[in-house]
Amino acid sequence: MEAKTKTIDQFKLHGKDTGSADVQVALLTQRINHLTEHLQTNKKDHSSRRGLLMMVGQRRRLLEYLQTIDLNRYQAVTKKLKLRH
Repeated sequence: MEAKTKTIDQFKLHGKDTGSADVQVALLTQRINHLTEHLQTNKKDHSSRRGLLMMVGQRRRLLEYLQTIDLNRYQAVTKKLKLRH
């Protein structure tokens, strides 16, 4: 829970922001990284693998949306999270 709060604090746009595209992408990235580590040790966990693929797709759609709306925010988020674009 603390990690989630820290992530929200880093990426929020204003005081009460918890659901902007920036925050959602950051939270999804955090969950994707955690699941990737889990799947490296548990190779046969196919249900988690499916969830991971769904999260990656959701993050990709959010990043595409962010890129069309505001290119500067998109570049800032991808740079902060060290994502390829």
